[in-house]
Amino acid sequence: MNAERQSDELNRRNSAFDNSLRPVDFDGFVGQRKVRERLMLAVEAAKARGEPLDHVLFSGPPGLGKTTLSYILGEAMGVRVKTTSGPVLTKPGDLAGLLTSLEPGDIVFIDEIHRMAKTVEEYLYSAMEDFAIDIMLDQGPNARSVRLDLPRFTLVGATTRIGLIAAPLRARFGLVNRLDCYEPHELAEIVRRSAAKLNVDIDDDGALEIARRSRGTPRIANNLLRRVRDYAQVRSGNFITGDVAKTSLGLLEIDPNGLDEMDVRILETVCVKFGGGPVGLSTIAVSVGEEPDTIEEAYEPFLIMEGYLERTPKGRVATALAFERLGLEK
Repeated sequence: MNAERQSDELNRRNSAFDNSLRPVDFDGFVGQRKVRERLMLAVEAAKARGEPLDHVLFSGPPGLGKTTLSYILGEAMGVRVKTTSGPVLTKPGDLAGLLTSLEPGDIVFIDEIHRMAKTVEEYLYSAMEDFAIDIMLDQGPNARSVRLDLPRFTLVGATTRIGLIAAPLRARFGLVNRLDCYEPHELAEIVRRSAAKLNVDIDDDGALEIARRSRGTPRIANNLLRRVRDYAQVRSGNFITGDVAKTSLGLLEIDPNGLDEMDVRILETVCVKFGGGPVGLSTIAVSVGEEPDTIEEAYEPFLIMEGYLERTPKGRVATALAFERLGLEK
């Protein structure tokens, strides 16, 4: 029980840390220029017409700013944002209770929307189009349907796997935006802004060093900054330079290309144990002691994007770059 309480407290602190670094408006949001411009235009047009914003869907890898943009939309429209997640919505009553408590113009943000139960997803169809839901009362011969009118609201969905969203649901979103990984100079700017909020001094070299090892993801950049800040506070007078960042990130076993310990273990498994592949995902998972889903969703995308691994019909294959990174000959 104590372990559970400690875990909950740690999650709460991490969430508070992330929230403290989130930008609150479009001016403070770095990167995703095209997405930001489209959203700013949509907000301005909706406010000029006096209408709620159209339904919005964000897709892309985790940590790129989908949740942050949802709260920025609420701030820009001057409305409340009610947050939930797909796995939590297990039955239609859960969705009905959420939607009937809304006020006109409110935003409902559903994270991991692709993981909603099918029955709940079907309830969203009429809610998004007609702003009404039909609820069944009683059972058997006495069953009857009651139609509840809803205030006009905006649904903002976020997903890391847009292919798992049913076509009828995806078609009901007026604004579909994909968020891509960030460039190092964009992440460096995010690191500098976050460092100012954390009251730690950092130079351009230190910010860029952290940015290069952040896998193109702001969330990872902020997490690495927190670790580097600890090192700087104890050993370098609370000042992060390029050398300080290199040393502290080296202690975390994060190399200059952003590969961490698990990434290297995956590459070593494919290259050394299985001669470069092809090798199945389940075999890799057993070799490194990790779940197949975790490898596929958390580690593989970066390794494939950076050119270390290839997916083939027969399994995963290491590239020449992977052998070079491990100091091996293919």
